[in-house]
Amino acid sequence: MHPLSRIALASLAALFTPLIAAPALAARPVLHVKESIVIAAPPAQVWAAAGDFGNLGWHPAVASTTVDQGENNRPGAVRTVTTKDGAKLVERLVARDDAARRLSYTIIDSPLPVSDYRSTLRVLPDGAGSRVEWSSRFRRKAEKPLDGADDAGARRVIHSIYSGGLGNLKATLEAH
Repeated sequence: MHPLSRIALASLAALFTPLIAAPALAARPVLHVKESIVIAAPPAQVWAAAGDFGNLGWHPAVASTTVDQGENNRPGAVRTVTTKDGAKLVERLVARDDAARRLSYTIIDSPLPVSDYRSTLRVLPDGAGSRVEWSSRFRRKAEKPLDGADDAGARRVIHSIYSGGLGNLKATLEAH
């Protein structure tokens, strides 16, 4: 093959590679989920319960939470969340602000149909009580998850986790 032909082929490959890769990236847009709930309890009390990175005992699906690396409630801490059905999620605390009652974390490893996941939990004053916001941005996993979740399915999974957790947090704190 003539050297110029190789250059031409390499140039064509370089030109068309982004076009071939683009549909794969476009097929996995950044998705967002946000749930919130108003709780008839002061923000400090709600933050004490919901803002402890090492304790997700308020979520009805969680069997245990352990901090495996770092110091609890310090950025860099890594926790393992074990669900009642035995699934394990490994998450890293990336930011925490007690004054603003806000924490953010990422998922390192999980069976959920999401990747590039970053979530923020906030407790805000709301009248005589509190409003808890749980939000995230993520992509659907590139590989086909076991449940076959598409983008809408990945969002439904996260919505379900948030609404179940927030509903139980409200019921627990308002019962006291």
